[in-house]
Amino acid sequence: MKKEELKGFYEGTCTDAYEYLGAHAGKSGTVFRTYAPSASGVNIFGEFNSWQEEPMTRDDRGIWSFESKKAKPGMMYKYVIYGANGYRMEHADPYAFEAELRPGSASKISSSKGFVFDDAEWMKKRSLCIDGPMAVYEMHMGAFKRNPKDKENGWFNYRELAKPVTEHVKKSGFTHIELMPLCEYPFDGSWGYQVTGFFAPTCRYGNADDLKYFINECHKAGIGVIMDYVPVHFAIDDFALKKYDSTALYENEQMGSQWGTCIFNHARGEVSSFLMSAANYWIKEFHFDGLRTDAVSCLIYNGGEENRGENGSGRHFIRTLNKTLKEMYPDVILFAEDSSSWQGGVTKPIEEGGLGFDYKWNMGWMYDSLYFMGLDPEARAREYHKMTFSMWYFYNERFILSLSHDEVVGGRGTILNKIPGTEEEKFAQLRAYYVYMMMHPGKKLQFMGNEVGEETEWNESREVEFDLLKNARNKGLYTLLCELNKLYAENPAFYEDEYEPGQFEWLHCEQDGRVLFVMKRNVKKGGYAAVLNFSDKVVEDFEFTAVKLPEEKDEEKTDTSEEKAKKSKKIPKIKDEQWELVADTNWKAYGGSKAKKAQKLNSKEGIIKTDIDAFEARIYKVIVK
Repeated sequence: MKKEELKGFYEGTCTDAYEYLGAHAGKSGTVFRTYAPSASGVNIFGEFNSWQEEPMTRDDRGIWSFESKKAKPGMMYKYVIYGANGYRMEHADPYAFEAELRPGSASKISSSKGFVFDDAEWMKKRSLCIDGPMAVYEMHMGAFKRNPKDKENGWFNYRELAKPVTEHVKKSGFTHIELMPLCEYPFDGSWGYQVTGFFAPTCRYGNADDLKYFINECHKAGIGVIMDYVPVHFAIDDFALKKYDSTALYENEQMGSQWGTCIFNHARGEVSSFLMSAANYWIKEFHFDGLRTDAVSCLIYNGGEENRGENGSGRHFIRTLNKTLKEMYPDVILFAEDSSSWQGGVTKPIEEGGLGFDYKWNMGWMYDSLYFMGLDPEARAREYHKMTFSMWYFYNERFILSLSHDEVVGGRGTILNKIPGTEEEKFAQLRAYYVYMMMHPGKKLQFMGNEVGEETEWNESREVEFDLLKNARNKGLYTLLCELNKLYAENPAFYEDEYEPGQFEWLHCEQDGRVLFVMKRNVKKGGYAAVLNFSDKVVEDFEFTAVKLPEEKDEEKTDTSEEKAKKSKKIPKIKDEQWELVADTNWKAYGGSKAKKAQKLNSKEGIIKTDIDAFEARIYKVIVK
């Protein structure tokens, strides 16, 4: 962005403000610029001037600038903002590309040496995966593996993590990684959701070039990378955006936050441009394949609560952002983490009144299904339709099924420990639940640790408990998940046209006290089906309709009895099916007690009959005879 292009910055449509504002090093020195329109004065100090304040120059629109030949890449600096009533505060640069490690709060002149990507092949073929597989592995960069050599913090560098992460993700069958926020933040326990440096990759794990290396290696391994993006609120630390120019420049003082943070004032053009530029920065400069926007409900409603009214400026901002990003990067995926029940269409096109996201996290599916799994088997019979209700609204949005970090923190326990029963029963039920998740339409997301059946609630100071894979049940669960992901990725029945009615059907979802479900994913020549038992009882001679009579066409319904008689000979008969067993959660390889054994079920006049053990799920390949 050049100075003459600042009009868009004030109007809230600018996506490259970071190219003008912030610290920019060149051959003749470094130019610093910061936007502080209400400040009475702005000074700069840093390592380049022995931390002695020097005045910056203001233009007619409130941008302060300073140039130094002594300021070199990697040097620390701060702005000293002066305002009314004796206000003086040392601030980090809102547009800084690097920052000092907490508890320090200084900004740094970028030390990037200009990383060169070689991921052109990936960038050319990446897509939104609408009719393709998407299994996302959500992770916290500092807690995947801990570094014993880093005695103080236990962190590996972005570069050091590239190989173990890509190897695990590939082996596990995931197609994408979602990284919890990597913008600089001061408090480890916020996991990056309370940001102070929106353009600075957290220095906990290295610099910008190191992060680019990590993403480049993921792409070369065929793995997409998504980053959590936090445009709703920011950290309250005085050195950051709060009262930046001695007034509420970035924050909405009338709006409180449920996290005790400052809410962005999206009605200000400069704030919208700041956030839009940040989103563009991560996509353009780092080659991120998608952004998962946090707390979208707060952009829809004031404070995220419907009874507080619509957030008009928030909706305008997110529509403008999504529209702009789609015009710039049509192949970048936009996810919404939205806990509201807003009916306007989070994933509907903006021109139809929607918000323009590609996918929405299915929070309702998550809440209902985990509630169901936490019940005793007898109680499940009464709450049977908690597992089916999500299909009543599934086609209203383009959903992704998420078992994220939020489900394994804050006293909620792990996914495994939400489930009642003995250890053997817990694992059996979790295996069946993962089959249910795969059979249910929608893209998939698992938080790290879910794949190995962790028993300890997650926190940012420990690594994934991979040692659990020494145990037969944990190893079996992981083996099942790997094979489910492989089956999912290799078979279009699990993703093609999944957002179109008819691709999925319940073959059995009757609340008859037995807690049995039969799910089917249809393609032209067969598909896949699953029989699931979430009760603690063996069910013998379970009978269900696998193949239904073809429905009459509308014109046939209006035919006279004589016309129907003439056409009756042409009505196709039921095409019976053969179901070949693909996976059984009770196989020993998955931690169960059964030896692997082939099984074929044949429908007779559309009916299939089978036995099924307690807490068992079976997947079948469907072959039309």
